[in-house]
Amino acid sequence: MEESETLVEHRPPGTTLESQRFLINERYVNLIVVSTDEFRQRPQNELIQTGVKHEECLKETQSRLEHISPNKLFCWNLQSQCVPHAVMVSGVPGIGKSTLIQKFVYDWVTGKHYQRFAFVFFFRFRDLNRLGEVSLEEMILQQYLYLESQIGDILKDPERLLFIFDSLDESIQQIDFRSSKLSRPKQRTHFGEIVVSLVRQSLLKGCSVLITSRPTRLTSVATDVFQRIAEIMGFLHEDRLIFFNNFFGNEELSEKAFHFVQENDTLYTFCYIPSYCWIICTVLSMCFRAQPTISDQLMTSLPKTVTQLFVTFVSNILANHRQNKDSGHTAWELLTSIGWMAEHGVMNHLIVFDQRHLESFSVRNDNHLFSSFMMESGQPPDVDYTFLHLTLQEFFAALVHFINCNPHRLQKTLDKAESYQDGRAEIFLRFLCGLSDSSTRSMLKSHVGELSTQAARHVITWIQKKTVEKLKAEQPTEDKADLLNVFYYLYEARNKALVSQCIGSNNIDISGVSLTPLDCSVLSFILQTCKGTEEVNLNSCNIQNEGLRKLIPALHNIKSLSLNNNHLTDSSCPHLASGIRNNQTLRTLDLAGNNLEGPHFRDLMEALTTSWIEALHLYNNHLTDSSCLHLASGIRNNQAMRSLNLTGNNLEGPHFRELMEALRTSRIEELHLNGNHLTDSSCSHLAYGIRNTQTLRTLDLSGNNLEGPHFRDLMEALTTSGIEELQIVNMFLSDEAKSKLKKLESLRPGLKVSIG
Repeated sequence: MEESETLVEHRPPGTTLESQRFLINERYVNLIVVSTDEFRQRPQNELIQTGVKHEECLKETQSRLEHISPNKLFCWNLQSQCVPHAVMVSGVPGIGKSTLIQKFVYDWVTGKHYQRFAFVFFFRFRDLNRLGEVSLEEMILQQYLYLESQIGDILKDPERLLFIFDSLDESIQQIDFRSSKLSRPKQRTHFGEIVVSLVRQSLLKGCSVLITSRPTRLTSVATDVFQRIAEIMGFLHEDRLIFFNNFFGNEELSEKAFHFVQENDTLYTFCYIPSYCWIICTVLSMCFRAQPTISDQLMTSLPKTVTQLFVTFVSNILANHRQNKDSGHTAWELLTSIGWMAEHGVMNHLIVFDQRHLESFSVRNDNHLFSSFMMESGQPPDVDYTFLHLTLQEFFAALVHFINCNPHRLQKTLDKAESYQDGRAEIFLRFLCGLSDSSTRSMLKSHVGELSTQAARHVITWIQKKTVEKLKAEQPTEDKADLLNVFYYLYEARNKALVSQCIGSNNIDISGVSLTPLDCSVLSFILQTCKGTEEVNLNSCNIQNEGLRKLIPALHNIKSLSLNNNHLTDSSCPHLASGIRNNQTLRTLDLAGNNLEGPHFRDLMEALTTSWIEALHLYNNHLTDSSCLHLASGIRNNQAMRSLNLTGNNLEGPHFRELMEALRTSRIEELHLNGNHLTDSSCSHLAYGIRNTQTLRTLDLSGNNLEGPHFRDLMEALTTSGIEELQIVNMFLSDEAKSKLKKLESLRPGLKVSIG
């Protein structure tokens, strides 16, 4: 009871303040837990991948994913159609797996749920790693010695037992869930076989098992033996604010801090992770303590990128360390030694270190500064060490190359990091790029001396090379995703001259890559910096309204913009209208495959009247007859537009006439009305438009149903028009109508009619 009822909040690193303890009921903030089995393919860094999925969860509140509260982990599962006895809970480092389990156990202890369990046995894989051959009985008694006289009787009633195993990813054994041999609690074997046998029910049939793990470990594990697989997605938006309020305990400070983070897409996106929230709050509280008056100047000096966040975090710790200096061991020495150990861990998927690692990398753990960056667990001689957060480990792995630069070693590391297909080094690479910025590095100068400009030049050269590689034409989608990663490198580097030099006047094509709002913010930074980019292709990027809002300010110099198939809706139209008004260079705008029908479509069309757009693609946009009024308004006074594609909408109706009347004052040369459910009653409107336009040369009416008494009006108008190409394919025309069209083609030299 005592162990599960208190949450420990680490003391601010680098200070002498004690850690604070809170009742878990008072401080626990709800986490999103969803039912999923998407572990098979994780080509991205798991932190980034979960961030993407998290945004998708927020967009789809009634998603196909089943939302699960802790008290429902062992309740009926719709997907497996049973009450699960084996549950896997996955989550990236720092997202709250252990805290969720602590809350689960606390609620069981206090009688809130799962009273069918008489005993809950909790194990950490890092503790089990120290065991040799052992039986299940021995394994239990090692932690629960007071049960020695009862253990035989306890294990006779397996339906009342729950076994919890925390952090499968920390197991040194490769655990194979596909088969099990163990059947008796007194049989001795390695702990992995015991875990598998409990899960597969060959041992203690009827017992329940709960395991937690990082997603990366599950890519190589046969998870089909679990009746429920859940993933912790982190905080919802409102939960982040609750966390900030709890941390600061001061309404004014928490509001200012939260507002600052909310305005910064990079920091706010990663706030879905509780431990990231803690790091951000810690950094901001340190900054606020240093400057009691919260001025605008202070707010503008706060970190903007993830690299700057961690530089500020470490810098403040080192500043406090100066006041509590450990004799004979400098910050430079410690950061060098733990930096090389951190890099070894990043490159080898290692997050738990022991005394042998410390000795191998000459890391001293006998000072105050060491405990500011690393946590220890266990009792001597079996003590393990982990960084406060995996991302801090990745930061130190990058920082060491600037503290103790060796160009050959740096290049070898870059080559190795690039070779990993699982994305394990992605954030590490972003840190390397972020540290190439001299103003970001300068924050650490007073603590560890001048950081290497040679390393910075080396990284900048590498970024230039990567950008050139990824900007090549005819890229497959995976290479376009790599290009997006390069944009993140440039974003972290904050080097506008480098961005201009790398991108230059190259066109940008990330079509087919799903973009989060954060991706759109990064892309916005790139586009605002590059004045020479003329074409941007973002087709099928799932941008949606929020992503579009972040992109629009960066589109003022673009000549050709493709936003085909991006789930844009009517509410996107004001943002699009704003972008069009502020861009007098835009000539081609592709908005096909969205859903722009609605009252705000009018805003978009009004913006057209003052634009210089020459080609507008609006096919497959669910536009109806009521949109014709707005379309007419848009093209009536636009003397620049030459091509309008309205294919695949549903424009039949009384207002279609106004669209045709607007052709009289427009200069449109090419009009596509393919598949618009137009009928014979629209022919007189079409005829009016054709007679009164002096510029129309290409007209596509395919896929409609125009035959009827008014079809004659259309034929008559075509005989005196300037149209050179008429397409009427996929239309059920009578032989008589086809004959009239062929006759028209012979009477009008220069007119080409396509009939099918």
